[in-house]
Amino acid sequence: MRMSEQSKSNRQNDPDQSASHSRSLRTERPSPVMKFGDFSGLAKDYARYRAGYAPQVATAILKYIDRNPSEIDAVDVGAGTGIWTRTLASRGLRSVTAIEPNDDMREKGIETSRDTKIVWLKGSAEATGLANSSVDLVSMASSLHWADFDKACDEFHRILRPRGVFVALWNPRFIEANPTLVEIEEQITRLKPGISRVSSGRSGITERLTDMLSAKAQFSDLLYLEGRHAVQQTPEQYIGAWRSVNDLQVQLGPELFQQFLDFIEKKLAGLGKIEVTFLTRAWVTRRV
Repeated sequence: MRMSEQSKSNRQNDPDQSASHSRSLRTERPSPVMKFGDFSGLAKDYARYRAGYAPQVATAILKYIDRNPSEIDAVDVGAGTGIWTRTLASRGLRSVTAIEPNDDMREKGIETSRDTKIVWLKGSAEATGLANSSVDLVSMASSLHWADFDKACDEFHRILRPRGVFVALWNPRFIEANPTLVEIEEQITRLKPGISRVSSGRSGITERLTDMLSAKAQFSDLLYLEGRHAVQQTPEQYIGAWRSVNDLQVQLGPELFQQFLDFIEKKLAGLGKIEVTFLTRAWVTRRV
């Protein structure tokens, strides 16, 4: 998602078996013209293979708002294909709006949210197009790293009602729970030593976000939450999630990224399922 027309608001974090199936995975080559934050062409894999967020974190965020869910108007900015947006919509909120600047991601989000009341709009973190003081909750799920942080905070302060809540969250893999995943991710630095991930959810902006939000006079009562949840994924699902990752494809380039996918495929050969633990991390703060 590309979080503005200039700064990108597309996303993080990160991914039966027959010979023909393996060949099909290998031949799906990454785009050679991909740009940072531009998720065009990744929406199908993103919607199909990205895991959801820890439900207990969603529960804690809504309790922090301290209002009946039926009285809460929420907007998910940089919504991508609506993975987190649908989590909010399932909690009985009065209204849920999804703001997404990337056409491919937004169209896939509309397609996969047809059985919900989510309203989809084109916009960005810096310019949502919403009215002043119109929502009780603003969220950015796996997308704040693509936004202009200062302009986004100004915009969220503008559209939030007094004492409304802003939450930025990510859903990285907790690879320490599975040695196989540790070995797979170590392959990234073997392919490109010194690589620095933009959107992994455990690096980049998340390393300093507590200080960044604490310094903002428009917000107070900062709270940090995290929750783990494990899912069983097939090799296809795990590799498909990696194919939806933008920053890694851009940094490695098409050939090295394909080598990475080939390494994963060989590592998981013969496995029916792999347990992947996700660590949902959320920074929650209240509008002053």
